[in-house]
Amino acid sequence: MEFKAEAKYIKVSPQKARLVVDLIRGKKVYDAINILKFTKKKSANPVYKLLKSALANASSTGRVDIDNLIVRKINVDMSLSLKRLMPKAMGRGATIKKRMSNIKIVLEEI
Repeated sequence: MEFKAEAKYIKVSPQKARLVVDLIRGKKVYDAINILKFTKKKSANPVYKLLKSALANASSTGRVDIDNLIVRKINVDMSLSLKRLMPKAMGRGATIKKRMSNIKIVLEEI
């Protein structure tokens, strides 16, 4: 049985979030939680909260053994980009894109 959770508009670029997500893909849930607790990246905290949310979705059914759950699928997609201007030489402005991420996770029982 699959259990899903999704976090939208996380203020971390997708490229940086994928570094953290690749660490936990395919791992057991409690191993993934331990990895995320000790990862020193900005995107580790939102991914940790998302994993806990998916775990709460799984435990709310009451029919699943939480010790046998694995992270089957986890995706990071690009969301909105906030466009800002940075002053440059001779009165010009360069655009800066502040990117956001959408993260989806699927847990499955072994």
